[in-house]
Amino acid sequence: MVSESTLIISIVGAVFASTGFWAFLTSLIQSKKSKDSAEGQMLKGLGHDRICYLGECYIQRGYITKDEYENLHDYLYLPYKKLGGNGTAEKIMKEVDRLSLKDKED
Repeated sequence: MVSESTLIISIVGAVFASTGFWAFLTSLIQSKKSKDSAEGQMLKGLGHDRICYLGECYIQRGYITKDEYENLHDYLYLPYKKLGGNGTAEKIMKEVDRLSLKDKED
C-alpha cells in the first residue's frame, strides 16, 4: 500500500518535471519582464501617443466609424491597458466611447 506522503511526493515531482509547468512559469516571468523592460516601456509610450492622437482626431471630428473604433479599442487600447497604461489615454477613450458610431466615413 502506498503511503499518503509517497503519493504527495510523486505528484509534486511530476508537476516539477512537466514541461507544461516550466513553460507556464517561463511565460509568467517573461510577461513581467516585458512590462518592465525598455521595450515594454517604449511600446506603452507609443500606444499612449497613438491612442491620444487618434482619439483627439475623432473627438474633434465628432464621430468615429466602426472600423476606426475597432482598431483604436481592440488593437491599441486593450494591449496598452495590459501593459499597465492608464491616465490620459484612458480619459480620451472614455470620450471616444461617447462619440456617435457610423458605418462609414462621410
